[in-house]
Amino acid sequence: MKRDIIEEDLKDIYNRNIPWEMLENKTVLVTGAYGMLASYVVYMLIYLNEVAGVHVNIIALVRSADKFAGRFKEYANAKYMKVYTASLDGEIDISENVDYIIHAASLASPQYYSVCPVEVLKPNIIGNYHMLELAVKKKVLGYLLFSTGDIYGVVKGETRIAENTLGVLDPLDIHNCYSESKRMAETMCKAWLVQKNVPCKIVRIWHTYAPTMDLKTDPRVFASFANDIIEKRDIVIKSDGKAKRSFCYIADAVAAYFLVLLCGKNGEAYNVCNTSQFCSIAQLAEKLTGLYPELGLKVIYQKRAADDPYVENSVANYIAPDNQKLCRLGWSAVYTIEEGFRRVISARQ
Repeated sequence: MKRDIIEEDLKDIYNRNIPWEMLENKTVLVTGAYGMLASYVVYMLIYLNEVAGVHVNIIALVRSADKFAGRFKEYANAKYMKVYTASLDGEIDISENVDYIIHAASLASPQYYSVCPVEVLKPNIIGNYHMLELAVKKKVLGYLLFSTGDIYGVVKGETRIAENTLGVLDPLDIHNCYSESKRMAETMCKAWLVQKNVPCKIVRIWHTYAPTMDLKTDPRVFASFANDIIEKRDIVIKSDGKAKRSFCYIADAVAAYFLVLLCGKNGEAYNVCNTSQFCSIAQLAEKLTGLYPELGLKVIYQKRAADDPYVENSVANYIAPDNQKLCRLGWSAVYTIEEGFRRVISARQ
């Protein structure tokens, strides 16, 4: 992966309206630290130390130290970095002081929902419990939960999905092992705030893409489509392509995560999405093939195999999310689909 794309993204994030000085001499713990989204959070914290002159201690909580080292190379052994290899199934024993916790560990891909739903649930509920208890013990200044736009469920009679929108979820739909466990995680955060004074904030993350995507194994459309372009293959859509999503580039998303952590209101949730980039799956495919007309790639429609473990999301397919609450904190999205995916593809070529 080309580091220059990531470095440009980090510089862009740093120059946003975020009070980075609040992190000076603080310790930030990140769970799932080599994941697609969380790794960019860690990259940003590294950038603060290495480039911006803001001293931040980083505690990375991961399942594999080798994967973490593979992602971050020489920075995995930096003096400000501490790596803990642990499962979130039990009590987390951290000897260092902790000022901020970002709980990002989660199996967020639909490829897991029908195959290992128990493992999908555990980091969102059991892992969240242990992290919240650690937050109590360490008297943290801020706790940020990575939640999802999936928590809204089926929404009817609305033109936009705002943070106070109430939808319906079927608890016996296996896809909702993820959605319902994230709902419970949010309720837990509120409970720990009310009873134990943990300053929790929540980001409801909508479709977000990044150079750190696992393009080879992630079956989600935005990863699959990008990989098709890199491999010079026609894009295959295994649906009617009419479902709509808002697509947010990682630099815009990470800026939102830090802004909510440092400036958001305790006990509240914020939609993190780029509402200007709301389009159908079919439109996304056309946009990506259109980026490289010289390749002559086409969009092909194909029925999904009956034994495919990927579980389609049937909720909130055609209603755009609302990000005005986040914008009132001073956030704005910068990247279009074309600009963002060109960065993703360039980073992997």
